[in-house]
Amino acid sequence: MLIGEKTALGDIVAAYWPVLAASFLVSLLATPACRRVALSRKLVDRPDDFLKPHEKPIPYLGGVAIFLGWAVGVGLSLVLFDSANGHTTGGREPHAAPTIDRTMMIGILIAGAATMLLGLFDDLRMASPKAKLIGVAVVTALLMYVGLGDDTIVVLLRSTATQPESFPGWLILVYSVPITLFITLGACNATNLIDGVDGLCSGVLGIISAGFLALAIHLHTWGEWYVWDAQRVTLCLAMLGAALGFLPYNRNPAKIFMGDAGSMLLGLNAAILLLLFAKSGAIKWIMGSVMVFGLPIADMALSLVRRWRNQRPLMEGDRSHFYDQLLDRGWPVKRVVRVSYALAAMFAIVGCSPAWLRTRYMMPLFLFVMLLVALAVKKFKMVRLDRD
Repeated sequence: MLIGEKTALGDIVAAYWPVLAASFLVSLLATPACRRVALSRKLVDRPDDFLKPHEKPIPYLGGVAIFLGWAVGVGLSLVLFDSANGHTTGGREPHAAPTIDRTMMIGILIAGAATMLLGLFDDLRMASPKAKLIGVAVVTALLMYVGLGDDTIVVLLRSTATQPESFPGWLILVYSVPITLFITLGACNATNLIDGVDGLCSGVLGIISAGFLALAIHLHTWGEWYVWDAQRVTLCLAMLGAALGFLPYNRNPAKIFMGDAGSMLLGLNAAILLLLFAKSGAIKWIMGSVMVFGLPIADMALSLVRRWRNQRPLMEGDRSHFYDQLLDRGWPVKRVVRVSYALAAMFAIVGCSPAWLRTRYMMPLFLFVMLLVALAVKKFKMVRLDRD
């Protein structure tokens, strides 16, 4: 393909399929190996009468398998693709082949490893919320150091007709820090909270990664092997392959759990993709990607509102998630998971609407979806007071 032409879908598939294949195969093969290690060392999640209703101890370390699949997929991009500095060029320089910001991708690999280890420590030793917050903050600082999320405020200001180019770099960084930390912390917590039923988190995040991938490929077809396009597609495929490779062992009845090590890693990858969609410079792609991630966000908001209404600590675990409430009403686990997959797919499809809708048409659509969610929450009385 010559520089200056649109990128053909066939060229994209031919360039990136090894990332998906490697992530899937490594995750698929590593999961039973991690299960054997967990059982031999008795690293299991024991049931209780409240937050852990499973019938027997289930081995942990699924998150390690997910990380290995994800890391191999991301690492493969360092071997297969050309290197350029997208941070200094803005990632919008055309190339003749897939090109990545090598420094940024290495930073993302390190951030993923740190997040997985933080979650694994919580799985095995029960880290305090403060320790996890500090850990995520350090990971966020690393991402910003390699050029990811250091200018998040810019695209938000552009949506208000403000000219952020006139602002000094240090001021853009100061305003971007809390926004980037909020995105990273929120995504990690949202995926962590949705990991409460066999096959739920891995399946939902697989669907979400497919939605991200659809957006990323659409942007890629209109680009010329731009750095941000290559990195978005790579991370989508690594996330998709790792989640799908783990899912067969995590379906009900689960043979292994991903734990916080896996759920926080998948959340970090989602946060990174949200930040990379912000690199597009258009508010519509941020809105679309947030909607793709809508189910974990909606569940987290539901849990926080119900805890607040019942005057409980917001960071204290409980059974206020939408899937917990469906289970408490007698729904079988497999039905709850199927409904959750359908909801995740709905959010993903709506989130891909920027590919064919202008921003002024997207807003009414997104508001309509939010209204439907609010009506469903009200109908099923999911934010009722406990004494009711």
